[in-house]
Amino acid sequence: MSYEATIHETQIAILRHLLFSPSAGFAQLQKGTNLTSDHFNFHIKKLVERGYVTKNGDQYALAPAGKEYANRLDTDENEIERQPKVSVVLIVERQNGERREFLCQQRLKQPYYGFWGRLGGKVRWGESFEEAAERELLEETGMTATFEYAMLFHKRDFKKESGELLEDKVFVIMRTKNATGELTVDFEGGHNEWLTQEEFVAKEKTFESARKFVRLIDDGVSYYAGEYTYDDTEY
Repeated sequence: MSYEATIHETQIAILRHLLFSPSAGFAQLQKGTNLTSDHFNFHIKKLVERGYVTKNGDQYALAPAGKEYANRLDTDENEIERQPKVSVVLIVERQNGERREFLCQQRLKQPYYGFWGRLGGKVRWGESFEEAAERELLEETGMTATFEYAMLFHKRDFKKESGELLEDKVFVIMRTKNATGELTVDFEGGHNEWLTQEEFVAKEKTFESARKFVRLIDDGVSYYAGEYTYDDTEY
């Protein structure tokens, strides 16, 4: 798992400068920072060490990793933009006699401890949605399947008391009807069950958004956005 540390405001200023220039010299980059040469040199060396900036002679330029990072800058506020989380949600379906069943999961970790929803997880850097869905299914159930794209669901969660935005998530809904293997019922962080849509909705605590997925897919909806509120006991 990769970790991206927060960088100093001086380093962000350097990246911003290089975002709008093919290259720049030390004096150009230092100008306007009110830092001594030694202090400024410390920050630019940190960017070189991180692989964000390259040095060629007396010129500095953005490395590929630095271009990707600096491209997320809010150039008005001079800070890295916070962006929605991108996750896959798995709609795993089977026909069990007369029962149309879906693989459902009770979340046994914070936040939203105890809520019932669908399987899924964050998409890793460089991973396709299909790969993310296959990986999450294997990790959380021990089963395998091939997935196809179903729809996009934008979910924003707010704190009921204050209206504060808690979570901003883009769910890529992936579906399959061909899951195979023996189901792992319990794992660290969750409990899995095959349920009909009616049984799922009847659970005491379910994500309101997760109740909608099957109906939206059945209706051929390609995009849906919803806002939901949670109190302190739920989040």
